[in-house]
Amino acid sequence: MSPRPPASVHATVLLHEAVDALVTTPDGTYVDGTFGRGGHSRLILERLAERGRLIAFDRDPEAVAAATTGDTRIDDPRFSIRHARFGDLLATLAAEGVARVHGVLLDIGVSSPQIDDPARGFSFRFDGPLDMRMDPTRGESAADFLARADARHIAEVIRDYGEERFAIQVAKALVARRESGHPVRTTRELADVVARAVKTREPGQDPATRTFQALRILVNAELAELEQGLDAALRLLAPGGRLVVISFHSLEDRIVKTFIARESRSEVDRRAPFAAPRPTRLKALGRVKPGAHELQANARARSAVMRVAERTEVPA
Repeated sequence: MSPRPPASVHATVLLHEAVDALVTTPDGTYVDGTFGRGGHSRLILERLAERGRLIAFDRDPEAVAAATTGDTRIDDPRFSIRHARFGDLLATLAAEGVARVHGVLLDIGVSSPQIDDPARGFSFRFDGPLDMRMDPTRGESAADFLARADARHIAEVIRDYGEERFAIQVAKALVARRESGHPVRTTRELADVVARAVKTREPGQDPATRTFQALRILVNAELAELEQGLDAALRLLAPGGRLVVISFHSLEDRIVKTFIARESRSEVDRRAPFAAPRPTRLKALGRVKPGAHELQANARARSAVMRVAERTEVPA
């Protein structure tokens, strides 16, 4: 019954740390909200007893195919996967009659197969169509957004989601190119425009890094998805169940940190000051960064932050 080892070269970040924090009840039901190429899922299955259950989600059809077909499939009756966004896990599981789970894992990163496939458009290291959608079958690509948005909107996106101080310059350059009859349609074209607009950059960072991040976040509604997923996880967790979230940039980590802190406080309703305070719903258990050995083996782990919280008792 042990899961088949993956054929992918994707290196799962904080693999053992995440699963150690997540699985506290071997007979329990767990959710891997971001299957990717299944590194976390496979180790979770190794930790589960025969009655345990793992339900995975991924919006990327290629990730779902990796879990269900070919040499990388997981042939285990305790495992199932949904082609869906993790923000929809509450509605999806409720429709299936799953009311409570014992742990939810969210790994909010882009997988190596996505980054390294030029056709997906996630990386400026390869020339390919400027897509960036986690699910290429739905929504608007990055190129389509840049083809219709005005300079102000583009600048807001690059500033807010990429924290790029040259956002206005980048936006004006993109619109000027579009108005000249040559809209940006490929990753190389975008990287070239940004390189000319961004005058200085931190040592070792490509000028296009922040702009690519910003467009990817926009196209996939990543921050809204994270907020929705955190709320869904909280509603699903049984008392004592664990929430484990791995994020890869400050905007994501800030949302996770704020969410856990808010739900770990006992608050008084100012409209009813004599009523009992709202009970805490989470207990923060810690923050974990990759160790030196993992950083040496996988440079993409350098920005990862894992936060862990536990669902407190639900009042009667």
